[in-house]
Amino acid sequence: MGRPLWLSYELARYLLPRRKWPEQGRLFPIVLMLEPLEACNLRCSGCGRIREYEDHLSARLSADQALEVAEQARAPVVSVSGGEPLLHPEIVRIVEGLIAQRRWVFLCTNGLLLSQRLKEFRPHERLCFVVHLDGTEKVHDAITGRPGTYAQALQAIRQAQKAGFRVCTNTTVFHGSDVEDLRKLFAALKALRVEGLMVSPGYAYGAVPERELFLQREEAVKVFRVLLDGRRGYPFYDNPLFLDFLRGRRTYPCAAWAVPTYTVLGWRQPCYLMADRHTPKLAEVLDPQLWERYGPGKDPRCAGCMLHAGFEPASVLDLLNHPWRLVLR
Repeated sequence: MGRPLWLSYELARYLLPRRKWPEQGRLFPIVLMLEPLEACNLRCSGCGRIREYEDHLSARLSADQALEVAEQARAPVVSVSGGEPLLHPEIVRIVEGLIAQRRWVFLCTNGLLLSQRLKEFRPHERLCFVVHLDGTEKVHDAITGRPGTYAQALQAIRQAQKAGFRVCTNTTVFHGSDVEDLRKLFAALKALRVEGLMVSPGYAYGAVPERELFLQREEAVKVFRVLLDGRRGYPFYDNPLFLDFLRGRRTYPCAAWAVPTYTVLGWRQPCYLMADRHTPKLAEVLDPQLWERYGPGKDPRCAGCMLHAGFEPASVLDLLNHPWRLVLR
């Protein structure tokens, strides 16, 4: 298992000429977060999108709009999310169009519609389904607020794998997350032979009332040290240096500009987590002057953030510039 070698090669070819971004002073996308809708068939605790876009849940990007955005960003990787993207009537056309553009597509889903819509997709090396799971059955069903969601998600994973699709998972770690339960989840997913596990701490969205769910930086470090140390060969998809960052062993600046987010209202400015405004111009999100105002120590809302969309890009660029760090870990 593990990520395709061709994906690693294309990412390296794209990033190597750009890896000296602080000196160059030019910002660029690595991953495009594409949200063709914000509607969802769940209302999970801790999810900001369905609350932030409450007045726009009927809005949809057309397939042509979505593909035009991808051409504008030119990022080699596109994460299609929302909302629940499998609710979008043109999601198959969007995915196939992105593959035709030679993007690597990670379609994020809660898994509830995956079994139903799987037959509409064709397995392709450039397509990976990313199923969100925040714990084993009792925990995950409690977070989603609907019994049976965990079982449905696992069934969908098995069906997708049997049909020849690549499958990863994504897990958000919240305040009060049961580390032993997460380890049981990771062990179960490893046994299922999923391609990779992605992890990230939760972020305290202003639109989410359950703010006690979220981890602050110091607590997040303590939790991730317990969770990740002695991790028993779990197939984490995240950059190893980012996992060190989560454990507090490394520090990185926020590089959320590398993961710009396009929604039904346009580009989120500044980032995936915060939308002080929406803009039709990607250049405004990639303006270095904008990022002089955001990040830990600059904006108080950024103080507790450790999200992968902000800090993993910086760890990837660090690894490209200092590959020996893997040996010296």
